[in-house]
Amino acid sequence: MSNLPSVAPEDCLGASNIVDRDHPSVLAYAAEHGQGSDDFSRAIALYYAIRDGIRYDAYDIQISEHGLSASRALQIGRGWCVSKAVLLAACCRVLGIPAALGYADVQNHLSTERMRQSMGTNVFYWHGYTAIWLGGQWRKATPAFNRELCEKFRIQTLEFDGTDDSIYHPFDLDGRQHMEYLAYRGEYADVPLAQMRADFAKYYPSMDENLKGQDFDREVDQEIAAGSN
Repeated sequence: MSNLPSVAPEDCLGASNIVDRDHPSVLAYAAEHGQGSDDFSRAIALYYAIRDGIRYDAYDIQISEHGLSASRALQIGRGWCVSKAVLLAACCRVLGIPAALGYADVQNHLSTERMRQSMGTNVFYWHGYTAIWLGGQWRKATPAFNRELCEKFRIQTLEFDGTDDSIYHPFDLDGRQHMEYLAYRGEYADVPLAQMRADFAKYYPSMDENLKGQDFDREVDQEIAAGSN
């Protein structure tokens, strides 16, 4: 772990084309939802607003500056783990709270059939989370899965208290394997776009074509209904 990329808090306050913290919509969202008396309470408020207010969509994967930007997540009201983590980081930065982009490779045992077929694996490279500087430490926060999706899949929702890391649970509510962390890739001031693009092209060459235009929420409902019959 000591050799993983790491960043200084002072380098995680500015804007980029992806972490577009200066965009009017991001400024407005952070001001509206980042209410609290201190950095802890403001970061926690933002976490829950983004976790549940921006719908998780595993099919909306666009590995580009615009596709991953915080402002786009707000514009369309949905995102996947990377873009939702970017939005949380951008909003924290608006409020003067240093926030970095963290990544791990995970084995996801619960996903849609289309997702598994499109990826050809259940290993998700470059799973994204936000690292927030609170109390003199980086705290991992994962705002990806909204409460409604967790309830459908019978996954325990991820909570964030600003003190403990918020990362995926290994098992779901029925004791089935859910998420296994295979490797951490470190934390960055901005999205390592070139590395991410190269790995997605290598490991998921057919994913864009197979997921384009598909409805993630509908397929989740269909699979859950089929499993209950």
